[in-house]
Amino acid sequence: MLRTSVSALALSPLNEGHARALYELVQENRSHLTAYGDYRDLEAISLQALEAQLAEGAGCNLQFGIFLHQELIGRVDLVPVAPPRYGLGYWLAQRWTGKGYATAALKALLEFAGTDLQATDIYAGVTHGNWRSAAVLERAGFLPAEVFETYTRFHRALTGHSVGIH
Repeated sequence: MLRTSVSALALSPLNEGHARALYELVQENRSHLTAYGDYRDLEAISLQALEAQLAEGAGCNLQFGIFLHQELIGRVDLVPVAPPRYGLGYWLAQRWTGKGYATAALKALLEFAGTDLQATDIYAGVTHGNWRSAAVLERAGFLPAEVFETYTRFHRALTGHSVGIH
């Protein structure tokens, strides 16, 4: 479990035991998740397929649930594109946005990536118009690196153990 700067907020590796809570959270947030992100595959997945997916990925410890008072409120993943370079994906349930939880979760994940994985670079893509997600990344020290037709790629260099949020 990864602790965050918010006392009741923590990240925990996802496994098949989290499938039902994650499935229900996705279904409750369909319109929110598809407004700016491409989460169609996630919203269309069956509970059984999600259980299998989480069971398969459980050993890598790079898929984390974001928990507030032990309630699942979102997800954050590191994708080992070409270690020590990783991709980043994250989302929160709509009712939990705008409260600083995404920033706190990202800070904890960046600390983990820099310390435990010796990651040197983290990349994230944000769909144009999703200014809230871009603002979270910028608060976490990410900079726009490249603009594509539908999204902007952000980059954060991790130098040693200095991965704090600005």
